[in-house]
Amino acid sequence: MSHQTGRRTLLAGIASGLAAPAAYAADPIKIGLAESLTGSLAAVGKSGILAMNIWVEAINAKGGLLGRPVSLVFYDSQSNPANIPGLYTKLIDVDNVDIVFSGYATNMAVPAMPIVISHNKLYMSLFSLATNSQFHYARTFAMIATGPDPKRTFSKGFFDLAASLDPKPKTLAIVGADAEFARNATDGARINATEAGFDIVYDKSYPPTTSDYAPILRAVRATNPEVIYVASYPSDTTGILRAAAEIGLTARMFGGSPVGVQTAALKTQLGPLLNGVVLGEQWVPSPALQYPGVMEFLKIYRSRAPAEGVDPLGVFLPPFAYARMQVLEQAVTAVGSLDDGKLADHLRTHTFKTVVGDITYGKDGEWASPRLIWTQFQGIKGNDIAQFEDPAREPVLLPADFKSGTLIQPYVAGH
Repeated sequence: MSHQTGRRTLLAGIASGLAAPAAYAADPIKIGLAESLTGSLAAVGKSGILAMNIWVEAINAKGGLLGRPVSLVFYDSQSNPANIPGLYTKLIDVDNVDIVFSGYATNMAVPAMPIVISHNKLYMSLFSLATNSQFHYARTFAMIATGPDPKRTFSKGFFDLAASLDPKPKTLAIVGADAEFARNATDGARINATEAGFDIVYDKSYPPTTSDYAPILRAVRATNPEVIYVASYPSDTTGILRAAAEIGLTARMFGGSPVGVQTAALKTQLGPLLNGVVLGEQWVPSPALQYPGVMEFLKIYRSRAPAEGVDPLGVFLPPFAYARMQVLEQAVTAVGSLDDGKLADHLRTHTFKTVVGDITYGKDGEWASPRLIWTQFQGIKGNDIAQFEDPAREPVLLPADFKSGTLIQPYVAGH
C-alpha cells in the first residue's frame, strides 16, 4: 500500500504560481482518507485528490486553518472495500489524523463507518449513496446531492421522466450490480417504480466480477420491457453499453444510474454508444447551474489535470471534492476548533457556501434538499473529447427550472 501526503503536488502547485506560505511553528492539521488511486474507481478517485490539493494549496497560501498548515494523508484503497477497515484504523490510530474523510464511492465509504463510529470521529463522505441509512451516526455528513431520502431520490427523476411519456410505459426492467451502491440504488428504484405504477418484469443483480453482459441483456430483452433502469459502476457500465449495442437493445427509455459515463475516460471510450442514455447527474456546467466560483475552480483544475494524469474535464467528482473542503474550512473557522463534536453540531445547524451551491444538512447528515440533475446524451459523434464541452450534448431534462432540452426516444443502442 502506498502512503502519500500530497506534498509533491503541493510543491508543484506553489512552483507554478502560488505564493509559498510563511513558515509554521504549529503541527499541520491532518485530513485523512483512503482513496482509489488504482483499480476500477481510480479514474474518478484521483481527480478528487487533485481537487482537494488545489484547496490545500490555496488555504496554506493564506496562512492555513487556525494558524496551522493543512496536509492530506491518504492511502490507496486499490478500489477494494476489503482494504478500507484496516486503512482507516491506521489513519486514526497511527497517523492520528484530525479530520476523517471518505474516499469516492459508496462501496468505499460504508466499510469505514464502524471504524469511524468506534472512534467517535467526524466523517465526511463523498458521492456515497445512503452512507448513514443503517447507522444513523450523528457525526456523518454527506457530499452528494440526493437529499434526506437518498435511496428514493437517486432514481425518482428517472421514473418521473418515464411516467411522462405518452402513452405511459407499463413494463420495467431493473439491472444492478450485487454491491452496496447498486443495492441502495435499486432498492429506491423498486419503490419509485411501484409508486409510478410500473410492472417490474425483470429484476436481477449480477456479480461484480461479471465480464460478459450480453447474456444479461438478452435475458432483459426477453421480458420485453419498455423502460430499463441500470445501476452500475464504471467497469460494469462500459460492458453494459457495449453489450447493448452488440445485441441491438431497444427500449422507450434506458439509463438511470450508469456510473462512470460522467468521466472523460468513459465518454471518449464509448462515444456514440452513449446516445439516448438518460442519467442522474450531481451537477453539469450548463449556464443555469454555474454557481459562483465553480467555473473558476474548473479553470484551475483543467490547467493541471493533464500533468496529473486525471480526468481533463473534471465536471463529475472534482467540484464536490473541492466543496467538501470549503464546508470543512467554514466549519473549522466558525468553531475555532477541531473538536469532532463541536464541528458536527455546527454542520447540522448552518448553511455553507460552496462552488456547487449552498449546502444545508438534514436527516442522517444528508443534504436538507435534493439537487440531482437529470440529463440525456444526445448527438454524440465519434470519440472526440471536445464535443462533451458543449452543453447541447447532454441537455438537462429535469428539474424543470434548469431544463435545456427535450427527451429523445426510443433508445436504440449504439445510434
